[in-house]
Amino acid sequence: MMRIVYGTGNPAKLSGMRKSLEGLNLELVGIAETGIILPKAEERGHTPLENARIKAHTYYKALKCPVFSCDTGLYFQNLPEEWQPGVHVRRVNGKYMSDAEMIEYYSGLVRKFGRLVAQYRNSVCFIYDESHIYEKEGEDISYPPFALTDVPHVKRVKGYPLDSIAISLETGQYLYDMAENEEEVIAAPKGFYEFFQYALRDIGQE
Repeated sequence: MMRIVYGTGNPAKLSGMRKSLEGLNLELVGIAETGIILPKAEERGHTPLENARIKAHTYYKALKCPVFSCDTGLYFQNLPEEWQPGVHVRRVNGKYMSDAEMIEYYSGLVRKFGRLVAQYRNSVCFIYDESHIYEKEGEDISYPPFALTDVPHVKRVKGYPLDSIAISLETGQYLYDMAENEEEVIAAPKGFYEFFQYALRDIGQE
């Protein structure tokens, strides 16, 4: 079984990715489990893929073991460009927002602009070694579009604040009320499974 480091310090993201990659020949560990203080990755990219690449290469250089990083951008339909968060989902006017501040800020956008339809667009960069580097972006590893409300659900999952104001476009229900359990909400999109399945096959570690 291959041990691979997921370049995140967010326990909810680690849990969600573990859920999505069940069945693959992988042991997934987070940054904290390496026991190594890693250098800060300067996320200066303009797209999720650029930032995923920066983080993966930074961590691989420090760890010298298989590592992958993801990055996400948040994009709204019919919202002026100056209000689009893009890769700066947690940062507004240079300020890094807490979970509670994110809920308040994005609820405020709903109050300002009315019903908002959003989508998280994901990218991933996986480095097995210097000769085997895999990257992906696109719909199959991104979350489906959803609507935002300005009335938060009572449920909260640390590290996933906007899930508490996320509404299904199909049913109008909170995503939390549609899921059977918390893991179902935070699980990474199914396309990640196919991405890693291909990479493992390519390097002979399936």
